[in-house]
Amino acid sequence: MSKNKDPKEILKTACPGFMGSPLSRREMLKQGANGFGLLALSSLMADKAYAGLVSSATPHFPPKIKNVILCYMPGGVSHMDTFDPKPKLDELHGKPSGPMWQSGDRPRTWLKCPWTFKRFGQAGISVSELLPHISTCVDDLAIVRSMVSGFPLHPRGNILFHTGRNVGGHPSLGSWITYALGSENNNLPGYVLLHTGDIPPGGLENFSNGFLPATHQALPVKADGVPIDNLTPADDQLQQQMKLDLLLKQDREFSSELGGNDAVESAISNYEMAYRMQSLVPDVLDLAKESEATKRLYGLDTSNKEKRQYSLQCLRARRLIEEGVRFVEITCPVLFGQNNGTWDQHSDLTRGHEANAQVTDQAVAALIKDLKSRGMLDETLLIWGTEFGRTPDSSNGDGRDHLETAFTIFMAGGGVKGGTVFGATDEIGKKSVENITTVHDLHATILHLVGLDHQKLIYRFGGRDVSLTDVHGRVVHEILT
Repeated sequence: MSKNKDPKEILKTACPGFMGSPLSRREMLKQGANGFGLLALSSLMADKAYAGLVSSATPHFPPKIKNVILCYMPGGVSHMDTFDPKPKLDELHGKPSGPMWQSGDRPRTWLKCPWTFKRFGQAGISVSELLPHISTCVDDLAIVRSMVSGFPLHPRGNILFHTGRNVGGHPSLGSWITYALGSENNNLPGYVLLHTGDIPPGGLENFSNGFLPATHQALPVKADGVPIDNLTPADDQLQQQMKLDLLLKQDREFSSELGGNDAVESAISNYEMAYRMQSLVPDVLDLAKESEATKRLYGLDTSNKEKRQYSLQCLRARRLIEEGVRFVEITCPVLFGQNNGTWDQHSDLTRGHEANAQVTDQAVAALIKDLKSRGMLDETLLIWGTEFGRTPDSSNGDGRDHLETAFTIFMAGGGVKGGTVFGATDEIGKKSVENITTVHDLHATILHLVGLDHQKLIYRFGGRDVSLTDVHGRVVHEILT
C-alpha cells in the first residue's frame, strides 16, 4: 500500500465489512444487538449471578466434578505414535500401502512408529517414549483409543471438537457449561482461554458463545506480555467508578429502549466484571507466590521459550480453577505445524512430534500431579484431546496425513476410572472398530460429570430447542466410576 494513498480512496476499495470511521458507542451496541453478539466488547465474562439470569445455576443431578481443564493439542496428534501401539506397522514398514484421498495418486508406504512403547503403572498401559512424563500418570488416566471425528479438515475438526458442529455460529463446550452453571467466583469469569499467541484453525469460533448470551464466550489470556488487554485502569478508583456508573446508566437506558436486549445486558455485565477483575486477576495469574519446586515440576526452569510459555499456562490453569473458574482451555504454541496446528506433521514426523511433546508433556503431567497432591483432582476433570488422528502410512516416507476415523484422547480426574483403556482400532490404526466413541459421546460424558444431562441442557434459538449434542451422543459410563 502506498504511504501517500488517500485514506478516502482506501475506504472506497475496502472489503464490504470494513468500517471506515469509528462507530459511536450507541451504534456499536446496536450492531452488537443485531446478531454478532458484541465479540469485540465482551472479552470479559459473566459471573455466577448473571448466569442465573439466563439459566438455572443448579445442575440436573449431583455432579462429580466442579471444574474442567481442556489441554487441547491442535493439528492431529498421531495415535499410533503416542497411546495406541501398532506392532503390525513394524512388519509392513516401507511396503506400498496404496493411494489415499489426502495425496491423490502419489505412491504411499506404511510407516512404523519411530518410538518404543513400554508398559507403565499398575495398570500396565502401553505409552510411547515420546511422552515420558504423561506415561507416569497412566493409573490416573482413562484413555479412549476409539475416537472418530468425521471431518479430516483442521477448521471443521476443531470446531466440531469444541462445539459439536462442523460449522461456526454455535456455542462451545465451555460456553454451554458456564451458561448452565456460571462461575464459582463473582470476581472471575467462568470460561478462560489460555494461549501462547496461536489460535487453532477455525479461529475464535472454537471458543464462541454462539447464540448464547455474549457473556459466555471465553476470556483470552496471553502467556507473553500483558495477559489481558485493557485491564489495568488508567484512572484512580473514584474517577473510574464515576465513568463506569455513567456508562452503565447509558447502557441500561438503551437496553430499556430495546426491551431488555441480551447483547446489551451482556455488555453491562462485562463492564461490571472488568471492574471487579482488576484487583483479583493479576494476583491469580502472578506466579510469584508459587514455590520453586512447583515451578520446576511444571518445567518453568527451561530455556525453551515455547515450553516455558506452555508450562506457565498450565500452572495458571490450576490457579484459575483453584479460585473458582469453571472451564479453562490451554492451547499449544505452533512449532512445526505452521497454520494448521502444532501437531500437523505431514512430513518430518519424528522431529515435529518430538518438539511438540517436549513443549507439552511435562506440564500436562505436572498439572495432573499438582492437582492430585492438593486434593483437587477429585473435583476437576482434565481432558487431553486433538481434532483427529493420523494415517498409518505416508506419502513421503517421514510424515502422516489426516485421519478422521481413528484417534485417541484421555481424561483424568473426578468420576473417571484411572488406569483404563477403552475402545480399540484395527491392527494398523486406520479405523476405530471397538466401542467407537464420537465427539458427541465425549461431550455427553463431560456434561454428565458436571451434573448436566446433555439431552436436557437446551437453549431456544431459531424456533427450536438446541443442545450441544443435538440428536447425538451417549454417556460413556464404561470409563466412569
